[in-house]
Order: sequence, then C-alpha cells, then structure tokens
Amino acid sequence: MKAKARKTAEGFLFTDQYQLTMGQLYFRMGLHEQEAQFEHFFRNYPDYGVHKAGYCINAGLEWLLHWMEEVQVRESDLAYLRGQKSRAGNPLFGEDFLSWLKNDFSFTRLNMRAIPEGRVVHPNVPLTVVRGPLAMVQLLETSLLNHLNFQTLIATKAARIHESGRGQLLLEFGMRRAHGLGANAGARAALIGGADFTSNVGISHVLGFAPRGTHAHSMIQAFITLGHKEIDAFRAYAEIYPDDCTLLVDTVDTLESGIPNAIKVFEELRKKGHKPVGVRLDSGDLAYLAIQAARMLNAAGFPDTSIVLSNNLDELVIWQIITQIEEEAPRYGVDVDHLLKRLVYGVGTRLITSHGAPSLGGVFKLVALRKNGEWIPAIKISETPQKTPNPGHKNVWRIYDRRGKATADLLSLEDEDPRKLKKIVLRKASDCTKGRVLDQSEVSEIEPLLADILQAGRRVYESPSIEEIRGFRRSDIERLDAGIRRLMNPHIYHVSISQRLCEMKKALIRSVKDGNSA
Repeated sequence: MKAKARKTAEGFLFTDQYQLTMGQLYFRMGLHEQEAQFEHFFRNYPDYGVHKAGYCINAGLEWLLHWMEEVQVRESDLAYLRGQKSRAGNPLFGEDFLSWLKNDFSFTRLNMRAIPEGRVVHPNVPLTVVRGPLAMVQLLETSLLNHLNFQTLIATKAARIHESGRGQLLLEFGMRRAHGLGANAGARAALIGGADFTSNVGISHVLGFAPRGTHAHSMIQAFITLGHKEIDAFRAYAEIYPDDCTLLVDTVDTLESGIPNAIKVFEELRKKGHKPVGVRLDSGDLAYLAIQAARMLNAAGFPDTSIVLSNNLDELVIWQIITQIEEEAPRYGVDVDHLLKRLVYGVGTRLITSHGAPSLGGVFKLVALRKNGEWIPAIKISETPQKTPNPGHKNVWRIYDRRGKATADLLSLEDEDPRKLKKIVLRKASDCTKGRVLDQSEVSEIEPLLADILQAGRRVYESPSIEEIRGFRRSDIERLDAGIRRLMNPHIYHVSISQRLCEMKKALIRSVKDGNSA
C-alpha cells in the first residue's frame, strides 16, 4: 500500500460506513451539535473454551489518544466521500455535510474519562466515557473500539500466562503469526499484561525495551546442508554473540545431539571468560526435556543457565508443564524449585491471537443526551436483561473488604459518593430485587476508578510509562481473591449498581416502553 493510501485507510476514514451515514443524518436533522455521552464497556470476559478469564486488563488508551490527536479530515478524504453514490446514482454525502466535516469537525472538542491502562476491569463497567457533540462522538466509535478492545484482549491473555508461569521471565514471540500490523498493538498489550520482553524490534525500540530472541532452526539447517555440523553452527553463533548465547537444541536430536553440543560450546565460552545464557526447547515433551536438560546442564557445571520453552504455549500448557515437572523431576534427582526458577517461556501464536477467544465483546453505547440545558438519560432495551446498558452519567467505584481485597465494582449516579454512606446498597443490574448491603465497617477502601483524560480535547492526564502501567496491573491482581485469579472456573466478581441508579433505570425502561407502544 502506498504511503498516501495508508494515510487514507488509517486516518479519518478508519471507520465504518454507518458512522458517516449517521453523522450526516444528525447534521441534516440539526442534532450534530447536541451534546451526548457514550460509554465503552465489554459484556463478558474472554471465554477460551475449556477455560475462562475471571478478570481483564485494560489497555490501548494511549494509542487511541495518539490517533485522535493526529487524525485530520483531508481533502482526499472529502473527495472520496464526494464520489460515493446512492443506489439511484445520486451523491451519498451532500456538500453541506462535507463542508461541516472540513471546517468544523474535530476530536479536540471532546471530553473523556477512562479507567487507566493496566487496571483490572470487569464486564459492564464503563472503561471509557466520552462526552461531546453527538456526531463527533459517534464518529469516534469505530476507532475507539478497535484500539481498546484488541489491546485489552491481548493484555488479559498475557496476564493469565504470566500468572500461570508463576512470574517467570515471559517473552512475546508472536510477531510472525500476528494479524498484520496488529503485531505492534499486540506486543505493546502483551508487555502491559505480563510479558517482560518482545522479539518485535520496532515496538521494543519505541517503548524503550531491549528486544529478545534466540535463533532459528534454519541457521543450523544451513550449516548442515553446506557440509558442516550442528556444533559448528553453535560455535559460529557463540563466537559472534559470546555474552548473549542461547542455543536452540532440537534441530537434530535434543538429548543425543543438541544439549551435548551446547554444553561443549558453553565450556568453550566459559574458558574464554563468558557466561552462556541458556538453551531453548521448541518441540517434543517440553516438561520431560526441561528436566533432562537441567540434569545434563547441572552435571556439566551450568546449574544457572536458562531453559527457554516455546512452541504453542499458553496458560494451560504452561500449567501442565509445571505440574508434570513437579511430579517427575525428583525421579531424576532434579530440584523442582530450582528448575522452575530457571525456566523462561517464549509465547507466540496463542498470545498474539488470543487463541480460543479472538475478540472482546466491547461496545460503545449512548447513555445520555443534553436537551435545553438538561441531561436526559438514554437507554437501549434488550430482550436479554443483562444486555440492557446502565443509563445516565455515572461514577465507578471499587470497594475493598477488610482484607484489602477487591470485593465489588459499584456503578453509581454521578452525584452519589458511597464513601459518605453508612451502608452501601449493591444491586444486581439485571434484577434490582437481588443484591447485598455492606456496612462501612466491612470496607477498608472505596476507590474511584475513572480518571479525567481529555477536557475540551486537551490532555489533562499524564500518561504513565509501560513500567508504571505494569505496576497498576501487579497491584490490582494481588488484590483479587484467588478464586477470581484461577485459570479454570473462576469465581464471579460482583459488578453492582446503586439503589438510585437501579430505580432510575427501571423508571426509564417503563417510560420508553410506554412511549413507544404501538
């Protein structure tokens, strides 16, 4: 794709057609400047089939903000829209609407609040709240969902893999299997969610990380094909990278050739004053091979070299590998704890594609409109009560119990502050007859989650570094109950609404149904 075409595809026109047709309708009806509020949230945790997440990690906000700051309506965009025709052959977009886009449209007129990146988040909780002229907020929808849903999905997968690996070094290796330039967004999200490094050189440079990688089987194949041996390939790699030498040992025969040859090369490096990094296993029974690699390396005097495992790893595969090692390692005289601490996980395809749950059900819904100076709550009524959004201006609070563990997220009306209440009433959003009451003596902290991000299009939020975002993630996960964190059948985390919001929602549903009854 040529540079000009790429700017078109990734700029203002990075949207769905229906956003533009609605934008023109609002313009023609005089509604385009009507102030509106939309909320972004997801409805369900990622479901990977045999297992399901019990929490998500918020990600993607910084890249959305960059896009909003850089995007402009260009003459070439207007020319393209001018050329679109209706089925009758008439211009689909009128010159009046195109003139408005050219002269008046700008995302700099929007206000935004959001839950910061790296925070643990849950279904039906507003992650991003956008307020501004109706047509402008509407035209933000597609890009917002694209930027936020995908990175949240990948950050969540990375967090689960990190947890499964018990905090051991995690490398993101998925660039070659990623979906186009989604490799960049995915690598960033993986770094937020739990990956320590990525093999993606460009994004590593942009984010201030050193890229990590080993070498390919093809290097050894090339040497063998040219009449050399596996050990010659190892020696060549070690000579050029004597202080960064990790050798891939499964091209010929892992136990009979790869590891013995790697040990010979490591001994040669040690004599020259260098410390080898480790070996990488990319096929076979990884748990058994890791045990045998540790046994052989220990016997050769390399007890601290890393053992990198790769090949279609994810949270369940890593859990199975660890379980097998804990059972089998003592049989071979290998210390379990020591072996587990030297493992490094190289995770590729199943992380960068969120294998098993390829999308996050994030949506962007209108919750309020301003008319004659008064904000009016808006609602979409679903046949499935759980899919009926919570209307109006809201705040989001996280409630921690006496242990300091997160016990519920509470959605309240904007003027409510549960910190000032003696008793906090938590209602189920889909059925207000169900819920619970918390006394303040049962609560250690009530934390507001939404932060001011944009005011009149200007950033009022200092974006944290990736390392600071990782700190948010670590802190939030530590404050989750073990049942929420577990891989299989996690406990349900409670997301509730206040009594006043519940009553307002019920009244609004009745009003809308009565007013639109045939």
